[in-house]
Amino acid sequence: MVAKRNSQAWEEAKKLCRLNETDIQMAKELGMTPKGLIKNIPAPNQQWKAPVKVWIRELYEEKFNRVLTVKPVLSEELKRNVKKQDTTIGSDRWNDEDNLPF
Repeated sequence: MVAKRNSQAWEEAKKLCRLNETDIQMAKELGMTPKGLIKNIPAPNQQWKAPVKVWIRELYEEKFNRVLTVKPVLSEELKRNVKKQDTTIGSDRWNDEDNLPF
């Protein structure tokens, strides 16, 4: 029951703060809570304050001297399409630039 509420809180923080999974992972590693992230959303009159996403990345980089990157996971269908696009289309008839028909 508690785990369900906790995951709901993280989903709410993700939505309100406009975070992705990598940002959530960095926030968890920094020991932040979803409630703390929501409380740090800058108000319209706080233009000096960085967005939560930027703030998390800066703190993470300061503490660990690196930033996590998003590694996109391709589905099997996308992988097949990429392989099909890698094959060369066309003929090898005009390989030399000197032998162009024009």
